[in-house]
Amino acid sequence: MASAGEAFELGPAPVIRGESAGEGPPIVLCHGITATRRYVVHGSRSLERAGHRVTTYDARGHGGSDPAPPGEGYGYPELVADLERVVGATAADGRFLLAGHSMGAHTAVSYALAHADRLAGLVVVGPAYDGEITEAALAYWDGLAAALERGGADGFVAYIEANQGIEPAFRDAVLRFTRERISLHERPEALVEALRAVPRSRPFGALDELAAIEVPALVVASYDDADPGHPYAVAEAYAEALPLARLVSEQPGDSPLAWQGGKLSREIAAFCSEPAVADRFDP
Repeated sequence: MASAGEAFELGPAPVIRGESAGEGPPIVLCHGITATRRYVVHGSRSLERAGHRVTTYDARGHGGSDPAPPGEGYGYPELVADLERVVGATAADGRFLLAGHSMGAHTAVSYALAHADRLAGLVVVGPAYDGEITEAALAYWDGLAAALERGGADGFVAYIEANQGIEPAFRDAVLRFTRERISLHERPEALVEALRAVPRSRPFGALDELAAIEVPALVVASYDDADPGHPYAVAEAYAEALPLARLVSEQPGDSPLAWQGGKLSREIAAFCSEPAVADRFDP
């Protein structure tokens, strides 16, 4: 049975806030940009019920965590350093499973490139970075930052609706959870800065670097009609580049697996139970 969550605050600046819950082999989850720690498995407790200790945290400038202090920013080196602080405080000395969505997926891969020996497995959900940073992409993120800065949650949601190219069947759901998600940030001005900085930062150089991560990996893809911001082809490329990876997704036309916390959690739990992963956890 899952234990009650234990909140934590990690200093020095920026203070990172999160929680750990459950008992068993550890899992650390990293969320995406403009999300909070709730939005990796969307509040599901299935991983704890499956016998894992699960740690979630708000990235700097997101949710309840502090903004970047003076002289620092929101690039992947800082995001990985914060992840290392969380791992050091919550994952003990043994191996753990690391999972992340979007920005969190890129953070997790960057961590894995430096610390593959610490990982029992790696779960990459909805990656978007393919080794290239284009002017068109930066213009989109700058526009999103400006919309939040000038129009708050209403402006942010309106920009998503106008620019993301979501199929009508999924539009209402996307806009609803986008509004819910954006309301959870205590410091929207810090989120504006993150929106401008993260897309300009490289978590790694080229996709072929992922060949060095010789750790069992699960890559979760979404079809583009529902989630064009996380292209299916990019997830396929990660699955091809990671030497011990396999790709999973929802069925065409279904709501993305990445949005379904219970189903995603069960996929992760099943992955953890595979011998190639389970045998890497410390006894």
